[in-house]
Amino acid sequence: MTDYVFPPAAPASVAVAGTAQRFPVHRIYCIGLNYIDHIREMGLDPEAVQPVFFMKPADAVVANGAAIAYPLSTANFHYEIELVVAMAGGGRDLAPKDALAHVFGYAAGNDLTRRDLQQAAKERGQPWDTAKGFDNSAPVGAIRPAAQGHVSRGRIWLEVNGERRQESDISQMVWDVAHVIASLSKLYELKAGDLIFTGTPSGVGALKPGDRLEGGIEGLEVLRNTIAPPARDRR
Repeated sequence: MTDYVFPPAAPASVAVAGTAQRFPVHRIYCIGLNYIDHIREMGLDPEAVQPVFFMKPADAVVANGAAIAYPLSTANFHYEIELVVAMAGGGRDLAPKDALAHVFGYAAGNDLTRRDLQQAAKERGQPWDTAKGFDNSAPVGAIRPAAQGHVSRGRIWLEVNGERRQESDISQMVWDVAHVIASLSKLYELKAGDLIFTGTPSGVGALKPGDRLEGGIEGLEVLRNTIAPPARDRR
Protein backbone atom coordinates (compact mmCIF):
# COMPACT_ATOMS: atom_id res chain seq x y z
CA MET A 1 0.00 0.00 0.00
CA THR A 2 1.42 3.38 -0.99
CA ASP A 3 2.29 5.66 1.90
CA TYR A 4 1.24 9.15 0.78
CA VAL A 5 2.25 12.24 2.77
CA PHE A 6 -1.46 13.14 2.82
CA PRO A 7 -4.57 11.43 1.40
CA PRO A 8 -4.77 11.87 -2.40
CA ALA A 9 -7.77 13.67 -3.85
CA ALA A 10 -10.60 11.55 -5.17
CA PRO A 11 -10.39 11.19 -8.97
CA ALA A 12 -12.61 13.46 -11.02
CA SER A 13 -15.48 11.63 -12.70
CA VAL A 14 -18.64 12.11 -14.75
CA ALA A 15 -21.97 10.27 -14.54
CA VAL A 16 -22.84 7.66 -17.17
CA ALA A 17 -26.45 7.98 -18.33
CA GLY A 18 -28.81 5.25 -17.19
CA THR A 19 -26.33 3.58 -14.82
CA ALA A 20 -24.73 4.01 -11.41
CA GLN A 21 -21.28 3.90 -13.00
CA ARG A 22 -18.87 6.83 -13.21
CA PHE A 23 -16.49 7.76 -16.02
CA PRO A 24 -13.04 8.53 -14.48
CA VAL A 25 -11.47 11.62 -16.04
CA HIS A 26 -7.85 11.47 -17.18
CA ARG A 27 -7.41 14.74 -19.08
CA ILE A 28 -9.68 17.42 -20.56
CA TYR A 29 -8.79 18.60 -24.06
CA CYS A 30 -10.66 21.44 -25.76
CA ILE A 31 -10.81 22.82 -29.28
CA GLY A 32 -11.59 26.44 -30.03
CA LEU A 33 -12.78 28.04 -33.27
CA ASN A 34 -14.54 24.95 -34.60
CA TYR A 35 -17.79 26.55 -35.84
CA ILE A 36 -17.67 29.05 -38.69
CA ASP A 37 -20.32 31.33 -37.15
CA HIS A 38 -18.37 31.51 -33.87
CA ILE A 39 -15.14 32.29 -35.74
CA ARG A 40 -16.90 35.23 -37.35
CA GLU A 41 -18.41 36.51 -34.10
CA MET A 42 -14.92 36.56 -32.60
CA GLY A 43 -13.93 38.94 -35.40
CA LEU A 44 -11.82 36.43 -37.33
CA ASP A 45 -11.76 35.21 -40.92
CA PRO A 46 -12.91 31.56 -41.24
CA GLU A 47 -10.66 31.12 -44.28
CA ALA A 48 -7.57 32.21 -42.34
CA VAL A 49 -8.19 30.45 -38.98
CA GLN A 50 -7.39 26.91 -37.94
CA PRO A 51 -9.02 25.34 -34.86
CA VAL A 52 -6.82 25.66 -31.76
CA PHE A 53 -6.32 23.18 -28.90
CA PHE A 54 -6.00 23.92 -25.18
CA MET A 55 -6.56 22.04 -21.93
CA LYS A 56 -8.40 22.21 -18.62
CA PRO A 57 -7.44 20.31 -15.45
CA ALA A 58 -9.39 17.11 -14.82
CA ASP A 59 -10.79 18.44 -11.55
CA ALA A 60 -12.40 21.40 -13.36
CA VAL A 61 -15.35 19.04 -14.03
CA VAL A 62 -18.67 20.14 -12.53
CA ALA A 63 -21.71 17.88 -12.17
CA ASN A 64 -25.03 18.51 -13.84
CA GLY A 65 -27.29 20.55 -11.55
CA ALA A 66 -24.48 22.05 -9.46
CA ALA A 67 -24.11 25.73 -8.59
CA ILE A 68 -20.93 27.33 -9.91
CA ALA A 69 -19.37 30.28 -8.09
CA TYR A 70 -18.69 33.30 -10.29
CA PRO A 71 -14.89 33.10 -10.68
CA LEU A 72 -12.53 35.66 -9.22
CA SER A 73 -10.34 37.93 -11.37
CA THR A 74 -12.85 38.43 -14.20
CA ALA A 75 -15.55 40.91 -15.13
CA ASN A 76 -16.54 39.10 -18.34
CA PHE A 77 -17.45 35.46 -17.57
CA HIS A 78 -18.83 33.57 -20.61
CA TYR A 79 -20.73 30.35 -21.38
CA GLU A 80 -19.91 28.09 -24.37
CA ILE A 81 -22.14 25.05 -24.94
CA GLU A 82 -20.26 22.15 -26.57
CA LEU A 83 -20.41 18.49 -27.54
CA VAL A 84 -18.06 16.51 -25.28
CA VAL A 85 -16.49 13.26 -26.45
CA ALA A 86 -15.50 10.70 -23.77
CA MET A 87 -12.70 8.34 -24.77
CA ALA A 88 -12.59 4.61 -23.95
CA GLY A 89 -9.10 4.25 -25.38
CA GLY A 90 -6.85 6.06 -27.78
CA GLY A 91 -3.25 6.01 -28.84
CA ARG A 92 -0.96 8.10 -31.02
CA ASP A 93 -1.30 9.26 -34.63
CA LEU A 94 -4.78 7.82 -35.19
CA ALA A 95 -6.38 7.90 -38.63
CA PRO A 96 -9.80 9.58 -38.82
CA LYS A 97 -11.33 6.31 -40.08
CA ASP A 98 -10.20 4.55 -36.88
CA ALA A 99 -10.92 7.34 -34.39
CA LEU A 100 -14.55 6.62 -33.51
CA ALA A 101 -13.70 3.07 -32.42
CA HIS A 102 -12.02 4.62 -29.36
CA VAL A 103 -15.04 6.67 -28.24
CA PHE A 104 -16.87 5.62 -25.07
CA GLY A 105 -19.70 8.13 -25.39
CA TYR A 106 -20.97 11.68 -25.68
CA ALA A 107 -22.27 14.43 -23.38
CA ALA A 108 -23.20 18.09 -23.33
CA GLY A 109 -20.60 20.36 -21.74
CA ASN A 110 -19.99 24.03 -21.06
CA ASP A 111 -16.54 25.52 -21.70
CA LEU A 112 -16.76 28.35 -19.16
CA THR A 113 -14.36 31.17 -20.01
CA ARG A 114 -12.91 34.32 -18.44
CA ARG A 115 -13.24 36.23 -21.73
CA ASP A 116 -11.39 39.33 -20.57
CA LEU A 117 -8.39 37.26 -19.51
CA GLN A 118 -8.51 35.34 -22.79
CA GLN A 119 -8.51 38.55 -24.81
CA ALA A 120 -5.59 39.95 -22.82
CA ALA A 121 -3.65 36.71 -23.35
CA LYS A 122 -4.30 36.84 -27.11
CA GLU A 123 -3.06 40.43 -27.33
CA ARG A 124 0.13 39.55 -25.46
CA GLY A 125 0.72 36.25 -27.23
CA GLN A 126 0.36 34.39 -23.93
CA PRO A 127 -1.28 31.01 -23.16
CA TRP A 128 -4.96 30.75 -22.23
CA ASP A 129 -4.54 28.79 -18.97
CA THR A 130 -6.07 31.36 -16.59
CA ALA A 131 -8.86 32.13 -19.07
CA LYS A 132 -9.91 28.52 -19.68
CA GLY A 133 -8.38 26.17 -17.10
CA PHE A 134 -9.69 27.59 -13.83
CA ASP A 135 -11.65 25.89 -11.04
CA ASN A 136 -15.14 24.60 -11.97
CA SER A 137 -14.77 25.62 -15.61
CA ALA A 138 -16.01 22.35 -17.16
CA PRO A 139 -19.63 21.41 -16.39
CA VAL A 140 -20.50 18.09 -18.08
CA GLY A 141 -23.79 16.21 -18.26
CA ALA A 142 -24.16 12.44 -18.04
CA ILE A 143 -22.35 10.56 -20.80
CA ARG A 144 -24.49 8.57 -23.24
CA PRO A 145 -22.54 5.49 -24.43
CA ALA A 146 -21.55 5.41 -28.10
CA ALA A 147 -23.18 1.99 -28.32
CA GLN A 148 -26.43 3.96 -28.61
CA GLY A 149 -25.07 5.81 -31.63
CA HIS A 150 -22.33 8.27 -32.55
CA VAL A 151 -23.10 11.98 -32.74
CA SER A 152 -22.43 13.59 -36.12
CA ARG A 153 -25.42 15.91 -36.33
CA GLY A 154 -28.23 17.21 -34.15
CA ARG A 155 -29.36 20.44 -32.54
CA ILE A 156 -27.06 22.12 -30.01
CA TRP A 157 -28.47 24.96 -27.92
CA LEU A 158 -28.15 26.98 -24.70
CA GLU A 159 -30.53 29.20 -22.74
CA VAL A 160 -29.78 31.66 -19.94
CA ASN A 161 -32.75 32.39 -17.65
CA GLY A 162 -35.04 30.85 -20.27
CA GLU A 163 -33.74 33.05 -23.10
CA ARG A 164 -32.19 31.31 -26.11
CA ARG A 165 -28.56 32.41 -26.56
CA GLN A 166 -26.97 29.70 -28.73
CA GLU A 167 -28.43 27.39 -31.35
CA SER A 168 -26.81 25.45 -34.19
CA ASP A 169 -26.24 21.90 -35.37
CA ILE A 170 -23.32 19.56 -34.65
CA SER A 171 -22.94 19.05 -38.40
CA GLN A 172 -21.73 22.67 -38.64
CA MET A 173 -18.41 21.90 -36.95
CA VAL A 174 -15.35 22.73 -39.08
CA TRP A 175 -13.68 19.50 -37.91
CA ASP A 176 -15.99 16.59 -37.11
CA VAL A 177 -15.39 14.32 -34.11
CA ALA A 178 -13.22 11.82 -35.99
CA HIS A 179 -10.91 14.54 -37.31
CA VAL A 180 -10.68 16.28 -33.91
CA ILE A 181 -9.59 12.98 -32.31
CA ALA A 182 -7.12 12.24 -35.10
CA SER A 183 -5.59 15.71 -34.89
CA LEU A 184 -5.26 15.58 -31.10
CA SER A 185 -3.58 12.17 -31.31
CA LYS A 186 -0.76 13.74 -33.32
CA LEU A 187 -0.04 16.04 -30.36
CA TYR A 188 -0.78 13.78 -27.36
CA GLU A 189 -1.19 10.10 -26.61
CA LEU A 190 -4.93 9.82 -26.04
CA LYS A 191 -6.04 7.50 -23.24
CA ALA A 192 -9.16 6.05 -21.67
CA GLY A 193 -10.71 8.70 -19.48
CA ASP A 194 -9.93 11.65 -21.73
CA LEU A 195 -12.70 14.18 -22.38
CA ILE A 196 -12.65 16.30 -25.54
CA PHE A 197 -14.71 19.51 -25.75
CA THR A 198 -15.32 20.02 -29.47
CA GLY A 199 -16.04 23.75 -29.79
CA THR A 200 -19.00 26.10 -29.51
CA PRO A 201 -21.31 27.81 -32.02
CA SER A 202 -22.02 31.54 -32.11
CA GLY A 203 -23.97 33.38 -29.44
CA VAL A 204 -21.47 33.28 -26.59
CA GLY A 205 -22.04 35.92 -23.93
CA ALA A 206 -21.59 37.08 -20.37
CA LEU A 207 -22.98 35.56 -17.18
CA LYS A 208 -23.72 37.04 -13.76
CA PRO A 209 -24.54 35.61 -10.32
CA GLY A 210 -28.08 34.30 -10.21
CA ASP A 211 -28.16 33.21 -13.85
CA ARG A 212 -29.69 29.82 -14.69
CA LEU A 213 -28.10 27.92 -17.58
CA GLU A 214 -29.81 25.15 -19.52
CA GLY A 215 -28.27 23.66 -22.63
CA GLY A 216 -28.12 20.47 -24.56
CA ILE A 217 -27.53 18.44 -27.66
CA GLU A 218 -30.16 16.36 -29.39
CA GLY A 219 -30.31 12.87 -27.84
CA LEU A 220 -28.12 13.71 -24.81
CA GLU A 221 -28.92 14.69 -21.23
CA VAL A 222 -29.76 18.38 -20.81
CA LEU A 223 -27.09 20.25 -18.82
CA ARG A 224 -28.35 22.60 -16.10
CA ASN A 225 -26.28 24.78 -13.78
CA THR A 226 -26.66 28.04 -11.88
CA ILE A 227 -24.16 30.82 -11.25
CA ALA A 228 -23.60 31.63 -7.56
CA PRO A 229 -21.86 34.67 -6.04
CA PRO A 230 -18.05 34.60 -5.94
CA ALA A 231 -16.59 32.25 -3.32
CA ARG A 232 -13.90 33.77 -1.12
CA ASP A 233 -11.95 32.11 1.63
CA ARG A 234 -12.54 33.58 5.05
CA ARG A 235 -9.44 33.56 7.23
